[in-house]
Amino acid sequence: MRTLTITVQSDWKAALRAAGKAAQAETYQGETLNFESPDVFLGRLTALRWSLMRQIMSAGEVSIRELARQVGRDVRRVHDDVLVLAELGLIERTTSGGVSCPFADIHVDLHLRKAG
Repeated sequence: MRTLTITVQSDWKAALRAAGKAAQAETYQGETLNFESPDVFLGRLTALRWSLMRQIMSAGEVSIRELARQVGRDVRRVHDDVLVLAELGLIERTTSGGVSCPFADIHVDLHLRKAG
């Protein structure tokens, strides 16, 4: 079972070191996707893209046309969002031309702290 933790951490070097350390463990520690700021995170993972993620996770493998039908959106717009999700590694293209999510669990770790 593959898992993904999405983090928002401006110190990308620290995030990379933590991911490298987890990769050296003898057992699977899950995977991490880091964004450098909440603005970047929210710009890339919009509400519509989250909706697509939920649908893909529940549908399993699905074609882009069928995905667009299921969520009631234009095929071209869904295709554009699928490209972004695939670029981020959240979904994968299948051999039959559809898409699927390789993760059984995705956790978002986002903190907002008072400055100072």
